[in-house]
Parts: sequence; structure tokens; C-alpha cells
Amino acid sequence: MAMEDPDRRTEVVLLACGSFNPITNMHLRLFELAKDYFHETGKYKVIKGIISPVSDAYKKKGLISANHRVTMAKLATKNSDWVEVDDWESCQSEWLETLKVLRYHHQKLLSAGVTNSLQDPVPITKLGRKRKQQPNSHEPIKKKNQSQAVKSVPQVKLLCGSDMLESFGIPNLWKLEDITEIVEKHGLVCISRAGNNAQKFIYESDILWRHKNNIHLVEEWIPNEISSTKIRRALRRGQSVRYLVPDGVRAYIERHGLYSAHSEASNAGVLLAPLQKCVPEPSQALSP
Repeated sequence: MAMEDPDRRTEVVLLACGSFNPITNMHLRLFELAKDYFHETGKYKVIKGIISPVSDAYKKKGLISANHRVTMAKLATKNSDWVEVDDWESCQSEWLETLKVLRYHHQKLLSAGVTNSLQDPVPITKLGRKRKQQPNSHEPIKKKNQSQAVKSVPQVKLLCGSDMLESFGIPNLWKLEDITEIVEKHGLVCISRAGNNAQKFIYESDILWRHKNNIHLVEEWIPNEISSTKIRRALRRGQSVRYLVPDGVRAYIERHGLYSAHSEASNAGVLLAPLQKCVPEPSQALSP
């Protein structure tokens, strides 16, 4: 397949939302797999990855403080030249829908694009003097940075695993209008294991099927079963998590004595924030 002109590739920002409780090597692998996928198409250029830990108001069982989770995420990405941590979502006093986080980062990029355009140098001409043109030329002189000023804003796409995609089918966890806007206006990048039924899940949903061209399924050919839940279980049992999480994260966990039986019991019996906020409706979940 012939590569497109590098300057004409669509710029993409990958946004991963979640608990990151704690962040693992698998979370970081999601970004690398997605970046490889987009670059191999020849149509996209991934310019940034963003990790956005959820706020404490999410009320998930076993969720430790956002301060610890954000710090660990920053330790995990300190050597990355393109993945960074954003603490805006984690600092909110109330839980925010994922769509609102996507909108926030899109608007942030939009504002940055406008600012950069305004700061582009424009040729200065002296008052009272006509702009000099080349002899026998009838075309107006173009501004040097005209093409740069109208450059499109990068697309913000939601990066996730197949478990998040399939969570769209859990009653009252997601609003249908939120799912629609995510897949229609932003796009989804789902890392799925070989043999996973993500494609079948999309087929069985009218909403996802309608926007299937904006849902990118990336197959993970090297199976990796690392999960935050299993990491926390190992830590509660005094077992090693070396090589499952970045060394800096492991050292931080040990230094602060994180993830005990006591911390795992936090928010026990508390209804998850989305379920508290969402008004139950018979057709709230995606259905075949």
C-alpha cells in the first residue's frame, strides 16, 4: 500500500480514561498498539497520548485516592516522549461522563490551534506603500503561513480495551446519546485480543454498526492478561508484581503501602457514580 503524503495525514490524539488503579504495563501497551495501527494505515499520525485517571467520586470498589493514582501514572510515563498524564478529570469534585472529558480535550486542542494561528508571523508592509509584485505577475502574493493557519485540529479518539466497548451494553451505565456522540464525532480505538467478540458486539448494535467506520478494532496478537484487579490481588497477598507494572510504580506502591485488604474494601456497597447519575430507562443499554 502506498503511503500518503506525510503532511496530509490526519493528526490523532489518543485519550485513555479509567481508574488506573494502579496503572500497569498493559495500559502503556495499549498506546503503542494503537499508534502502530494508525501509522501503518498511512492515513493518520498519532501526535500525543493522554492518560486521564477518573476522580475519587467515581466510587468504584477498591479505588484509592486520585493523588496516588495520578502520581503513579506520571511515574509510569516519565520516560515517554509522547504519552502524558492529565489530572483535570481526577481533580473534579463530581464524577464526569467520559464524553465530557473528550469534549474538554477537544476544546483544549481547538483553543491551542486558534492561539497558534494568531501567533503565526504575518508579513509587515509599510503604510502608504504598495506591496511589490513580481513583473508580469497578476496573482496576489500569498501569506507565507496561510496554509498553516487553516490546518485542521487533531482528532481526539477514545482509546480502550474490549471490556469498555462491551460495557456499552450494561443497562444504565452509559447514556445512549453519549455513546452516539463518542463514536460519531470522536471515534473509538479498541484493543481486542485475537478471537474476541468485539466485532460481533458492534454487529449486534445498531448505533455502533452505523458508525463502524469510526470504530477502529486493533487486534492484540501477543496475549497479555495483566489487569489492575489481578495486580491488587497479588499485592494484598504479598506477592511480587515486578515486571507487571513499571519499576517506579512498584517502588511507589511499596513505599506507601498501597493496596491492602482495607483499601480494597473502600466504597464497598456504594453504587457506582454512573448508576447513581443515570435515570433508568428500558432502552438505556445497547441491545441486539
